[in-house]
Amino acid sequence: MLEAALLSIGLVIVVAKLAEGLLRHFRLNAIVAYTATGILLGPVAGIVEPTSEMQILLGIGIFLFFFLIGLDELDISGFIAAIRGRFFVTAIISVLLSLVVALTVTSDMIYDFGLGLTFSGSLALAGILSLTSLGVVAKVLIDEGHLKQPIGIQIFTTALIAELLTLLLVGFTIGEHVHHLSWESLLILPVKIAVFTVVTWVLASRVLPPLIVLLKRFLHVSQLSFGLILGGLFLTVVGAEHMGLHGSLGALLFGAALSKLPYHVRRDIIPGMRGTAEGLFVPLFFASAGLHLSLAFTELPVWTIAALVFIPLVGKFAAAYIGASVARLKMPFALATGLMAKGVAEMALLLVLLEVEMIGHDVFSLLVLIMLAYILLTPLAIRAVVSRVKPSPEQLTLPESLPPSLARFALDDITVGDILDRTRTYPDPTMSVRAFADQWIVPHQHDYAVVDKGELYGIVSLSMLRYLPKESWSKTPLRKLARPKTLHAWPDEPVEDALQQMTENSLTVIPVRDRESKKFLGVINIRQILELITREATGEY
Repeated sequence: MLEAALLSIGLVIVVAKLAEGLLRHFRLNAIVAYTATGILLGPVAGIVEPTSEMQILLGIGIFLFFFLIGLDELDISGFIAAIRGRFFVTAIISVLLSLVVALTVTSDMIYDFGLGLTFSGSLALAGILSLTSLGVVAKVLIDEGHLKQPIGIQIFTTALIAELLTLLLVGFTIGEHVHHLSWESLLILPVKIAVFTVVTWVLASRVLPPLIVLLKRFLHVSQLSFGLILGGLFLTVVGAEHMGLHGSLGALLFGAALSKLPYHVRRDIIPGMRGTAEGLFVPLFFASAGLHLSLAFTELPVWTIAALVFIPLVGKFAAAYIGASVARLKMPFALATGLMAKGVAEMALLLVLLEVEMIGHDVFSLLVLIMLAYILLTPLAIRAVVSRVKPSPEQLTLPESLPPSLARFALDDITVGDILDRTRTYPDPTMSVRAFADQWIVPHQHDYAVVDKGELYGIVSLSMLRYLPKESWSKTPLRKLARPKTLHAWPDEPVEDALQQMTENSLTVIPVRDRESKKFLGVINIRQILELITREATGEY
């Protein structure tokens, strides 16, 4: 049995990754490649069938997958900051209205389409049909150079809030103890979610990171951070299950709480965890969607199929348009189109609903095909609509605050070397403090590199000038104030990692050294990075 299971798993992974590479030439999403692999090896060829051993791996994969969604996409601090904003109003109206419209199909409260779902199942499925994929939205906006423009920031911020609200709702409704959820029990839903969110957030963001740093000082254990994070993930999943929530919600919140891990901890754990997920669990996870696919959906009534295809689609677009109009956001048509994006979370949640037997193979198969159509077509629609937006001058103003997670997407695939200016000159250590203050200080920069004959001498911070009497500025050289020991970044390092180092150490610049020779190449500063995020241009760097 074990040998047969390993053969099936190995075959699925190999074919899935090869299919991903092949379909990438046609600009098709990796999830399409993985699902197509499952369909080919399962229903079409009959070579691979879902086994109990595979289900164990899928169970682990579900939690790791949602952990990474929380880590990469969700921004709870940005969500809280936006509660009083127009984006929050738009997202609330969009989510509530689209949920109500989707419920008219998934439940029998107006007309019975024959799905036979409990109320909790109807609500969970309506949530999935109302969900917006922030990852897909961000990728399209990045590809088109619109992420840093006002319309891109509007779509991104609203999608961020809408996705978090809907994921929390779906995570609650698929819990083990809410299969017979009633209208009355909905009253305690916000309270239960809020309590679990707060407890998970405090433990994961405030307790676990300093504990890891403390233990690493005293315990010299290989992959200690990785083990503690992975163990914490599984404990959070168990805690969620004991509260009646599905473990995927616990994993999601755990990942979101750890999105601001210290740089050196992220460096230890995230590459390995993401590599494991993308190399093993994610291909297997979405290939299993193809393995479970069948033609059973053809036995559903025609009006049921049509209702599941068109009513949530129209309802979601109309809800987003109404929300943007009520909140008086500009360009509501483009924003509504952006919120139509769907991606991997929807497919994953459908697999969870199938696993907990909330939906049958007929509804599952139909919705997988619908989600594949969304994944293929919505990026094209968003790209076409957003590229044609011609905002008026008053619409070119950036919002007062930007969600912190915007940086993670805006800086994706940009390295330190991409923004490093190697021709820049720097003050000399023999220069007087007075000359430095007159010639070099610029707004919004508090730290400056001091260079001696092409080599970094140290970093001077403006805070040091406070302790030096002004009458001494003319006769005091910079070398007296420069800190010789400082952090550094590599040219091939992601800009996001350099930004995190600067943030954690309260620096506005960071020196860059060649990875092999350790030679000083220059510095990058916070201002350069912020310009990448908020520049009102076409995405050229």
